[in-house]
Amino acid sequence: MKKIFFLFLFLFPFFNSFAQQLENVYIVTDNQTKSVSAWMREGIVYVSISELAGALSINYFENDETGKVELKSNYFLLKSTPRSPFIVVTPRSSGTPKVFQLPTSTYLRGNKTFIPLAFSLSPLEIIVERELKFEKPNRLIVGKKIASPLEDKKWMYDIPDLPPTTGYDITGISITEKVNGTLIRVQSKTVIPSYYSSFKDDELTIIFRKVNADVQKTSREGFSSLIKKIETRNVGADVEFKFKVGSEYSTNEVMNVPGSNDIIITIHNKVFSKSDQTKKNIDKWNFDVVVIDAGHGGKDPGAIGIDNLKEKDVTLAVALKLGELMKKEMPDVKVVYTRKDDTFIDLYKRGKIANENNGKLFISIHCNSTKKKPSDASGAEVYLLRPGRTQEAIEIAEIENSVIKYEDNPQKYEKLTDENFILVSMAHSAYMKYSEKFAELLHKEFDVNLQLKSRGVKQAGFYVLVGASMPSVLIETGFISNKEDAKFLKSATGQNQVAESIFSSIKTYRNFQGTKRCDFHQNSDESIRVLDSSYHCPF
Repeated sequence: MKKIFFLFLFLFPFFNSFAQQLENVYIVTDNQTKSVSAWMREGIVYVSISELAGALSINYFENDETGKVELKSNYFLLKSTPRSPFIVVTPRSSGTPKVFQLPTSTYLRGNKTFIPLAFSLSPLEIIVERELKFEKPNRLIVGKKIASPLEDKKWMYDIPDLPPTTGYDITGISITEKVNGTLIRVQSKTVIPSYYSSFKDDELTIIFRKVNADVQKTSREGFSSLIKKIETRNVGADVEFKFKVGSEYSTNEVMNVPGSNDIIITIHNKVFSKSDQTKKNIDKWNFDVVVIDAGHGGKDPGAIGIDNLKEKDVTLAVALKLGELMKKEMPDVKVVYTRKDDTFIDLYKRGKIANENNGKLFISIHCNSTKKKPSDASGAEVYLLRPGRTQEAIEIAEIENSVIKYEDNPQKYEKLTDENFILVSMAHSAYMKYSEKFAELLHKEFDVNLQLKSRGVKQAGFYVLVGASMPSVLIETGFISNKEDAKFLKSATGQNQVAESIFSSIKTYRNFQGTKRCDFHQNSDESIRVLDSSYHCPF
C-alpha cells in the first residue's frame, strides 16, 4: 500500500496536468452532435463562445482584436468580454438589461473568448430559447424549447412589467475626500453594464454606455488640488465624465456598488509613494527582505479544528520551517518574522514590522475553517487585498479580522468599510501587479506539488495586509475543519510540504524579478470594459 501511495504522489502532477488538457465539448441536439474548442482550468470547463454560438446556430459578432463577442437572437443581444466576470443580456427593442455575474472571469486564449460553461447556461438559454444541461466532463445537451421572451417577460427578467423609465438614469454624485484620494459615488437608477476610460494630458475620461445624466447635478469645479474640475455631458446614448486632475494623481478604478446600480470611481493620489527612493527600489527589485507572518498567536488561537488543532500552532510551525529554508537556500535574503513564538501581535503591528524592516515581500500564513466540523471543504487558497467579491471571501475575511477583539484598541479599524477598503487596497497599486504575480506562482505551485488541492487566487479585505507597503499575500493553507486537511497540516510532513511550496514560489518570483513588466493601471487602457472586471498582469 505504501508503494501505491508514493506512486500516486509521483503521478499526481501528471494526472493534474492531464486534467487541464480538455480540448472539446460536444453539443448534442435532437439530430446531430457538434464539437467546440474547450479548456479546463482549476476544474472548470471553459468553451469558445463564438464556436458555441456557431454550433447552436446563433448569429454572432467577434472582435478579433479585443476578443469581445456579441450573440444575437430575434429578441436579445448577449455580450461577453475577456477577463470579465459578467455576461450582459440586453433586449433588442427596449427594456432593462440583465447582468449575470459569474463566479469566475472569462478568459482570452488565441484571440478567442472562453466562458465558464456550467455557470453561463442561464444567459445562453435566453438567446437559444431552449433548455441547456451541461453533463460533465464535456457534453452540453440542448433540450426542449422554452417560453418565448415576448410571451413571458417575467420568466426572462424576474421583474414586473413597468412603463419605460423617464428622466435621467444618473441623477447625481457624492464626493468623499480620503487621505489617499477621492471617492466619487455615481448615483444611477439603472444598471450601467460597461464603460470606456482613457487618460491623457492630466485629464481622465470615463464614458458610461447607454445611460444619460443630469448634467447640472454631476458637474463640479474647484473643490480639491487632486480633482480640479468634473465636466459631464450626454453624448448620444452615453454619458461622458471628464476629470481635470492635478500632479498628485496616480491611479483610478471604476467598480459596482454591491446591491445597487450605483458606481464608485476612485481617484488616487501619491500619498502612499513614500519617496523617490522607494520607487527606485521597486524598479530595481532589490529583493533582500522577506517578511513571514504567522497568523494569530498567544491569547488568539485562531480557528479550532479537528482534534482541537489550533490555527496559531500550524501557522507558526509553517512560518518557522519556511524561514529555515530561506536561511539555508537563500542566505543573502533577510528573513523577518512578525512572531517566532506563541505571542499575540496586533494586526496593524504586523504591517508596521514589515515596513520598518523594508520588506520586499509580505507573506501572511493562516488556516481556513468552517462552522460545521467535520466538513467537506478542503484545499489551500491565496488571497490578495481587495474587497471580497463573493460571500465566501467576505465571510473568511470576517473570521480572520475578528482577531481585533483581542486588541486593546479595536476601534482603530472601524473606518475600514468596503468603500474605504477600495481606496486602501488601491493605495498598493504600485505593488499590486507583483502581488498578483506571486499569488499566481503560489497557486501553480500548490496545484502541482501540494497534496492538498489549490482552490485558486481570490480577493478579500484582510486587515493584516492593509499596512504592508510591499507586495503581499495571505495564504489559507487548508481547512483544519476537514479531517484529511487537519491531519496533513498537523504533521511535520505536511507542514514541510507547505513551506517548501511557498519557498519554491519565492525562488521563482525572485528569479523573475526585473525580467518582465506590464502596465497594471487601467487608466491607460483605452478599451471598453464590463464593470468590475478582473485584470491580471500578463507576465
